[in-house]
Amino acid sequence: MADISVELPTGAATVSADWAPGTNGATVVIAHGAGTGKDHPFLTGFADALGALGFSTLRFNFPYVEQGRRMPGPAAHAIATWNAVVAFAREHDPAATIWATGKSYGGRMASMAVSEGLAVDGLAYLGYPLHAPGRPEKPRAEHLPPIAVPQLFIEGTNDPFIQPVTQFEDVVATCQDARVIWIEGGGHTFEVKGRKRPASDIGASLAPFVAEFARP
Repeated sequence: MADISVELPTGAATVSADWAPGTNGATVVIAHGAGTGKDHPFLTGFADALGALGFSTLRFNFPYVEQGRRMPGPAAHAIATWNAVVAFAREHDPAATIWATGKSYGGRMASMAVSEGLAVDGLAYLGYPLHAPGRPEKPRAEHLPPIAVPQLFIEGTNDPFIQPVTQFEDVVATCQDARVIWIEGGGHTFEVKGRKRPASDIGASLAPFVAEFARP
């Protein structure tokens, strides 16, 4: 467990994080979704599986979670947090490549941070929330095309946040360097109807895709 200081627009804050050093020269920084925190089994399973493959991992909370709130704070707070946690990762392994990943909201905030200047080697999204369910007329995509680093989208084919899928595919096509891995039948948390699995196992099942993407 570590405490990371974050300079928010409203003042200084501290977020908790879990740093697990690896051996292969690559660090995966992992952000949670809007309604969870860093210790959700999906994320711990994902991080543990990456650790078994030699990656350093850093899971962290956004400030609103530390404050006991259920709803995310301003995007500027999440972006400031991403900058602070990446700085922490670089301090602890200066030679490692840095890969920013996140479940839903956490991944989208990583992409916004990178679009505003955060330097990482690539972005991996675990269910990018292109729009709110049923609201495809309000996509969250304007900042994606200018991003120059590689982007990996891992998406469930039944995820309501990317329906219609053709709209999502059109957005990905506007990106400079992006690819999609589809989880057939997967929803927003990659659950597949008729196939019950612990969240930790689902998270772990996605680690090999990110490992292949981020392997030095």
